[in-house]
Amino acid sequence: MGFWQVGVGLVVFLALGYSEALWRNKRSSNYFFMPRALSKVQKTDSRMPPIPQKYDPSNLVLVPQKLPAPFPVQKPARSDFKKPSQDVLGVQSKELLLGPVQKLTWRFPSLPEEPTQPSVPFNLRHPVPARSVAARCAENSVYVEVMQDFFGNGKPLKSSAFTLGGCTATGEDPSAQVLLFESELHGCGSILTVTEDELVYTFKLVYTPQEVLYGVPIVRSSSAVVGIECHYSRKHNVSSDALMPNWIPYAASKAAEEIFVFSLRLMTDDWRFERPSNQYYLGDFINIEASVRSYNHVPLRVFVDSCVATSVPDTSAIPRYSFIENNGCLVDAKLTGSRSQFMPRTQIDTLQFQLEAFRFQEEISGFVYITCVLKVAAASTPTNVEQKACSFSANRWVSADGDDQVCGCCDATCGIRSGSDQLKDLQWNRAVVGPIRVKDRFGPM
Repeated sequence: MGFWQVGVGLVVFLALGYSEALWRNKRSSNYFFMPRALSKVQKTDSRMPPIPQKYDPSNLVLVPQKLPAPFPVQKPARSDFKKPSQDVLGVQSKELLLGPVQKLTWRFPSLPEEPTQPSVPFNLRHPVPARSVAARCAENSVYVEVMQDFFGNGKPLKSSAFTLGGCTATGEDPSAQVLLFESELHGCGSILTVTEDELVYTFKLVYTPQEVLYGVPIVRSSSAVVGIECHYSRKHNVSSDALMPNWIPYAASKAAEEIFVFSLRLMTDDWRFERPSNQYYLGDFINIEASVRSYNHVPLRVFVDSCVATSVPDTSAIPRYSFIENNGCLVDAKLTGSRSQFMPRTQIDTLQFQLEAFRFQEEISGFVYITCVLKVAAASTPTNVEQKACSFSANRWVSADGDDQVCGCCDATCGIRSGSDQLKDLQWNRAVVGPIRVKDRFGPM
C-alpha cells in the first residue's frame, strides 16, 4: 500500500510539473511577446482580466490560444506650433521663418508707347538745271564741253556714261573734270534741218546711268538727253565790201540784242539754289544774284548799275531807298554801317551781292521791292569807272573783280560817256525782285 501510494504520488507530481511547463510555454508565446502598445491597452481596459505575471494556482484564468493581430497605433500629433505636423517638405516652416507672404502685385507689362516725332523745320530745295554743257559751233565742226559733275550735285560721273550721237569723248581734262567732244557737222548722228533762213545741225548728248552699264538692277540717277544745235545763216553779204564773219554779224545785230536773258533772283545761303521763300527777319542777309544768258555771242560780263528799294513796285514811290548808285557803288554799308557787300565774282556772267535786311519805318506791312538796272559788256573789256562792282569795307572801296582802282570815284561822281558810246559796248535791262517781306526778329510786327 505504501509502495503504491508513493508511485501514484510520483506520477501526479510529474503530471503537475509537465502541465506547469506546458502552461508557461504557452504563456510565453502568447503574452510575453505581445506588443507593448497592446499590453498598455489591456492594462487600461477594465473589462479584461489582468494577465498574471507568474503562475498562481489559486488564480487560474482562461487565456486564448491566439490573440488577433494587433492594429498599428498612430502616435498622437505633436503639439509643436512652430512646425506644422503635416509639413513633410518643410515649406511652411520656411514661410514662417521668412514672415507673412505678401500679396502678389505683378501684372503683365503694358506695351510701350511709340514716341511722337517732333516737328522738324525743313525747306525743300528744288534743284535747278546745272550749267554743265557748253558748245561752240565752228565753220565745219562742233566742240562740246561736258562737266563730269553733270547734275551739279558734287558727284562726278565717268566718261563712259556720255556719248555725243554715239561718239565717245575725244578728250578729258582731269583737273577741271571736263569731257571734250569734237565732231564734224555731218558726223556723230547729226540731223540737218533746212529752214527759210538757216541751216540747223542738231546733235544729242546722251547720258546713260552707270548702273545700267554695270548690269545691276538699280539706278541712282536718271538718263538725260541734251540737244545741241548749230545755226548757220543761209544769207550772205556778197558785195565788194565783204564783211568778215563775226559772232554777231552786222545784219543780225538787232536780233542778237533781243536774245539776252537777264535775271535777278533771291538765292539760298549757300548760293546754290533759288530761294523758295521771300520772308526774312531783321538782321538776315538777303542774297541776290544777277545774271545774263546770251546765245550766239561772245562771253559777257554782267554789272549791277543801280538799285532802288520801295514799298510798292513803283520806283518813283515814296519812301524809296537807293543803295546801289554811281555805276555800281554799293553805298548801303557806308550810309548805314551795315555789312552789305558784293561777293567776289566767281563767274563772268554772274554777279552776287548781299543786302542786310531792312524795312521802311512808316510801313507796317514790311514789304520791300527791289528794282535794279543790269548791264553787260564783253568779258574781254576791262572794268572801268562805268563798269564796276564796288563795296565799302574797312573804310575803303573794294572791287568784286579785284581792280580796286576803278572804285575811286564812288565818293564823287563817276564820268559818264554819251549815250551813243555806251550803246556800242553795253546792253541794258531793268529787273525787279519782290515783294520781299521783312519781319522783326523778336515778336510779330
